[in-house]
Amino acid sequence: QVPLVESGGGLVQPGGSRTLSCAGSGGIFTINAMAWYRQAPGKRRELVAMITSDSITKYADSVKGRFTISRGNAKNTVYLQMNSLKPEDTAVYYCAVGPGDTWDYWGRGTQVTVSS
Repeated sequence: QVPLVESGGGLVQPGGSRTLSCAGSGGIFTINAMAWYRQAPGKRRELVAMITSDSITKYADSVKGRFTISRGNAKNTVYLQMNSLKPEDTAVYYCAVGPGDTWDYWGRGTQVTVSS
């Protein structure tokens, strides 16, 4: 199983910024899509953003204009730049890799808490 490790979570004040990172091994990153999901307490896991192998991006309406997904130069990393954070962005954020219509590999998640 390809390990995916997320980092960058933590406590941030409303209106603040945070960058999440997801690193993994294996060349599959270059031929697959990568995505960030999140799950808040009591809610279903939802897609936040995804980026295809040819760098086409897609965002949830709730984060458009505030979040940016990108691939690292090493091609085995993906980032999620989060700006203008709101309390409703509080969730566990997960990294995923796969064809794009399904996800084969998941990280264990990193907690993001937006609170004053």
